[in-house]
Amino acid sequence: MINTILYNARIVTLDERHPHGTVTALAIRDGKIAALGSDSEILPLATVGTKKHDLHGLVVIPGLIDAHVHWKWTAESLHQVQLYGTRNIREAVDRVAAMAAKLPPGEWVQGYGWSQDTWEEHRFPTTADLDALVPDRPVFLRSRSGHAAWVNSLALRLCGIDASTPDVVEAEIQRDATGEPTGILIEWNAMNLVADRIPTPTTAQTADQMRKAQGMAHAMGVTGIHDFDNQDCLAALQVMRERGELGLRVLKQINKGFLDSLLHMGLRTGFGDNWLRLGNLKLFADGAIGAHSAYMFEPYICEPDNYGIVVVGKEEMLELASRASTHGFATTIHAIGDRAVHDVLDVFEHVRGEELARGIPRSTRRHRIEHVQVIHPSDVDRLAELTIIASTQPIHATSDYPIADAVWGADRCAYAYNPRLQLDRGVTVCFGSDSPCDEFGALKGIHAAVTRRRPDGTPGPEGWYPQAKVSVDEALKAYTVGAAYAAGLEGIQGKLAPGYLADLAVIDRDLYAIPGDEILDVNVCGTMVDGGWRYGEWMG
Repeated sequence: MINTILYNARIVTLDERHPHGTVTALAIRDGKIAALGSDSEILPLATVGTKKHDLHGLVVIPGLIDAHVHWKWTAESLHQVQLYGTRNIREAVDRVAAMAAKLPPGEWVQGYGWSQDTWEEHRFPTTADLDALVPDRPVFLRSRSGHAAWVNSLALRLCGIDASTPDVVEAEIQRDATGEPTGILIEWNAMNLVADRIPTPTTAQTADQMRKAQGMAHAMGVTGIHDFDNQDCLAALQVMRERGELGLRVLKQINKGFLDSLLHMGLRTGFGDNWLRLGNLKLFADGAIGAHSAYMFEPYICEPDNYGIVVVGKEEMLELASRASTHGFATTIHAIGDRAVHDVLDVFEHVRGEELARGIPRSTRRHRIEHVQVIHPSDVDRLAELTIIASTQPIHATSDYPIADAVWGADRCAYAYNPRLQLDRGVTVCFGSDSPCDEFGALKGIHAAVTRRRPDGTPGPEGWYPQAKVSVDEALKAYTVGAAYAAGLEGIQGKLAPGYLADLAVIDRDLYAIPGDEILDVNVCGTMVDGGWRYGEWMG
């Protein structure tokens, strides 16, 4: 029996068997696409009980997949102070103070989204900046990059961090001339000295927070995510599944500390089902541009002695990626600086050699590099040569370009935030948001990828390094087909075709027919997952 028919629509299938502009209707049976065609072909398939929705010329696209998101952190951030867009330190502190006034005494004030390079002062903030207005309760504020934290004096005291605290491996406690901590902690080994002391919500509470975040995702046409948070996120997602509340397809990446447990149980990449499945081993090669900790061949322009921070060394990366591959796990590695990308490619080259010797097809180990924010010219071809997926976040280019110009310079920026380089070489590219390190929303990412401009039009009509622009079709496929391939679900996800999951979004304008600047004006009218409406007027 056909459960649902959508008709009188303009359907973008991304399936070569049904070219753009040729399909106006589709039929759904048991959560999957059963048939596509014209209204006259599909409407006769209706039987008693079939729901028929006249879309009045609206556009249907495959459900959007955010291929890089921190889902637990995104859910938490909806309940924290948001510092994106603050113009200076005082404006940021004012927002923190306003949030503090709403919280019970002694409760931690948490927030995210600050970036010292975008403030008028162009300096890292300090404990003194926070202490002036929030001296009486501990404060922990993640930077926009997620690779630095700003805390006040009370937070440092509660966590026992002072001038006598030893330096941290693969991280930095920023200090003043006397050796006292300034309130800036760079990279997670330092950040966790404080973060680990903050009371955490229960798994059930986290699931409740995720329910709100899921509603936000559906309102933006997002039907799937690839998550990069720790395993407490997986626990909360399982609670949602048990409650019957999970309405997103989730690929759950596995961070380094949990690999041994998974291998001991004999699990592999792909374990799970179409709702919740294990992805790759996730490693960090370096830091981020915002914290000036991305690992570079040449130093930062403003800091001639700073080449960034190595988070996981090359030898350890190789040992972990090799062991994971031997036991059935692919690996995905965060690499932002050009030296980090180079080292990761060296690691994958060695692992690919081991796999070849063991007769393992490349398609069964879908290794990824997350971000690939700047690549050395000599390494541009290597992702294609090694069949490595490029997982990039186009909105980072428009968010970061003033910082990148200032700290990396023109020669390196020509090879930065540039998925065009990989698309031209046949590399599978998938797009994500890196939320909450940047703004959630795939349409925002498509706009950034196509225009290379911010919503206000900066840096100008041609965009930042316009040679890196991609087409609407390439951007949409990176949020659908590419992301599905990276998850090993290309046979059932990412397109609208017979046998594929009935995950789709209804929008009010044809992305292929409007100027790039107007993509941000596109409205999501409805979102369907597994053949059921999750957002829009057709619910219920």
